[in-house]
Amino acid sequence: MKTRKKLNLAIVVVIALILVNVSCKKTNTADPANNNQPPAVTGVQITANTTFGNILTDNNGFTLYFFAKDVSGTSACAGACNTTWPVFYKQNPSIGTGLNSSDFGVITRSDGAKQTTYKGWPLYYNVNDTKAGDVRGDGTGQLWMVARNDYAVMVANAQLVGSDGQQYNDQGALGQGASQYITDYNGRTLYLYTKDTANKNTFTKPDFSNESAWSIYVELNPIGSIPSILDKTQFGLAVFQGTNSNKSQLTYKNHPLYYFGGDGTTAGSTKGVSNSSWRIANSNTVAL
Repeated sequence: MKTRKKLNLAIVVVIALILVNVSCKKTNTADPANNNQPPAVTGVQITANTTFGNILTDNNGFTLYFFAKDVSGTSACAGACNTTWPVFYKQNPSIGTGLNSSDFGVITRSDGAKQTTYKGWPLYYNVNDTKAGDVRGDGTGQLWMVARNDYAVMVANAQLVGSDGQQYNDQGALGQGASQYITDYNGRTLYLYTKDTANKNTFTKPDFSNESAWSIYVELNPIGSIPSILDKTQFGLAVFQGTNSNKSQLTYKNHPLYYFGGDGTTAGSTKGVSNSSWRIANSNTVAL
C-alpha cells in the first residue's frame, strides 16, 4: 500500500515538472517574438544621416520621401506605385525638435486612405529601406527626393498650363506631356526671364514697382539644401540693387529666378509659361 502511494506521488511530481517545463518553453518562445516587434510609429523627426545630412524620418529612423508629381498637393502615386512607395500617415503625429506642427497636414487620397503631408508635399516610405538609416529611394527616376526641412527649391514634374488654359512644354511651345520644373519649397513655380544676362536681373525696377507681376525669389546666404536631382553648384545668389534697398536673388545656371504674380500662392500653378519672354527652369535649361 505504501509502495503504491509513493508511486502515485512520484507520478504527480513528474507530471507537475513536465507542465512547468512546457509553460517555461511557451514563455521563452513568446518573449523573442515580442522583443522583435518594431516600436510603434508615433511621428516625424529630423535625423542626421552620414550621406544626406539632416533628413526627415519617422520616430524609428525610417526615411521619408517627396514625389515630384505631387506638386499640387495631391498624391500621384497609386496602385503599383504604392507597393514600392508606401504611404506615411499618422494621426496627430509627434513632432521632433526643429520642426513646426503647422507645416504638417493630412490629405485624403483617391483611394480613400489618409496621408500625412509636409509643407503640402505628401510623405512616403521606400520599400527598399529595410532598416533605420537606409536612403535607397532618393533620386529614383529623377522624381523622388529624400524629405528635408531646409530645401531652397523643390523639383516638380507635371503638365505645364498657361494663363490662357493651353498646355505647354518646357521650351515655351504648345505641347502635351509632363515637364520637370523648379519650385520653391511650397510648390510655387520659379521662372527665368529670357532677356536677363548672366546673374543680372534686367526686369525689376529699382523701386520694385513692377513686382506684383514678376517678383524676385529671395534667398539668403548660405543657400539652403538642393534636391540631389539637381546640381547644387549651379545655384547662386545675385544682389539686385534697388533705390532704397537690395534683394538677394536666387539664380540657377546664372539665370535670376522669379515668381509670377498670376500664380498667386497656388502650388503647381504654371500660368506664367504662356508669357513669351518667360520660361520655367529645369535641368535642361541652358546656362547663361
